[in-house]
Amino acid sequence: MRVFVTGGSGLTGPAVVAELVTAGHTVTGLARSDAAAARLESLGATPHRGSLEDLDSLRSGAEAADGVLHMAYGGDFTDLDDMMRRDRTAIETLGRPLEHSGKPFVSTSGTLVMPAGRESTEKDEPDTAGIAAFRIVGERACLGFAARGVRASVVRLAPTVHGPGDYGFIGMLVATARRTGVSAYVGDGGNRWPAVHRLDAATLFRLALEKAPAGSVLHGVAENGVTLKSIAETIAQGLDLPTVSLTPDEAAAHFPSPFMATVYGIDAPVSGSHTQELLGWTPTHPTLLDDLEHGDYLATPASSPR
Repeated sequence: MRVFVTGGSGLTGPAVVAELVTAGHTVTGLARSDAAAARLESLGATPHRGSLEDLDSLRSGAEAADGVLHMAYGGDFTDLDDMMRRDRTAIETLGRPLEHSGKPFVSTSGTLVMPAGRESTEKDEPDTAGIAAFRIVGERACLGFAARGVRASVVRLAPTVHGPGDYGFIGMLVATARRTGVSAYVGDGGNRWPAVHRLDAATLFRLALEKAPAGSVLHGVAENGVTLKSIAETIAQGLDLPTVSLTPDEAAAHFPSPFMATVYGIDAPVSGSHTQELLGWTPTHPTLLDDLEHGDYLATPASSPR
């Protein structure tokens, strides 16, 4: 299959591109810079110069493909309306060339769109008032193509897609612990986060392209809910630091931003069992706590950016 990929040179994207190439697919990746183009070439993909704002480049990439995988998401987080508009426009541009073809179109969202405080499944509706509600517009735009002859599906990734070189939520937790001298959690730390290893997520994206039915909502989740206290304790042990419980007000000053403090305090367990059954997806790579203990998170010098 000739696959057009956006976001292929980001954090999760290279693992996905490598998975597709290894499986025998021909990958063309959107590249907005020379560095991104070089990264894609090193993975065996062909760069396609452009950006999410360059709608002509998106259209031509999709027109030449047998399937599209959209992982890129960008913009200014202080202007969520603009981010939603950009993502919806990109998805509509990518999807139109695929109409009435039966070709696959896989877009990306996050499990934080789901209601907090209970374990959600793929069958549940996202929370339009939740912390990640801004991703719902893109989900709906992609899934809308299922009624227009496209094998459209959405992969919701766990907030923690862990693996080497991670500079996301867990990398920020480690960096904050190094900077402040304590490994912190909010309240009793019993709030739960789903997690998935990057290589398992890559396999899921490939399977979604190859065989997800039209209209599928898929959860990229290997662990339904890892407590933030257990994450903080593992970081503390590895860095030889104390753990500390923070109130929400204290957390807002401790973590990089009040928004991040809210994220680290949210209880957001999610099930991926339907996804695993539907696609025969079986995560096999290390768990989050194993990765924290034995991976590169805690070995990285404090002076190195994550």
